[in-house]
Amino acid sequence: MNGIGSQIVTQIAIVVHDIDASIDRFSQILGMEKPPVIITDDYEKAKTNYRGQPTPAKAKLAFFHMGQVDIELIEPIGSPSIWQEHLDAKGEGVHHIAFWIKGTDGVTHFLGQHGIEAVQQGHFTGGMYTYYDSTPALGVMLELLEKTEN
Repeated sequence: MNGIGSQIVTQIAIVVHDIDASIDRFSQILGMEKPPVIITDDYEKAKTNYRGQPTPAKAKLAFFHMGQVDIELIEPIGSPSIWQEHLDAKGEGVHHIAFWIKGTDGVTHFLGQHGIEAVQQGHFTGGMYTYYDSTPALGVMLELLEKTEN
């Protein structure tokens, strides 16, 4: 495998303390309508795993569609999660860059060979996500999204 198999960025995500206040600020500055807030699924459906352990953590999400790339706002609900970890350690700010890929297992193996380990994974309707601790190597976390049959 040569790289993660995708060169198309789909999201830049920002972790926030208060999604409603952040939506207001982004809407005003970008001159865009306020997007709806989505709440991630419960553990029974999402099967969220954080640092090797199941977690009931969820998040509020909002997406500003900016052409090819979405700006995603994330407010953690409960913990432990990679979102809450970021907020506690660094405060609000850029959390990850996301790419759609195929073959999560192969990409996970490839990244592991470069010292980049998966730290959180979960499912959503029609797909799954995996966050990788790529900050030491790249300065930002990666999220890889894959379409599934669930």
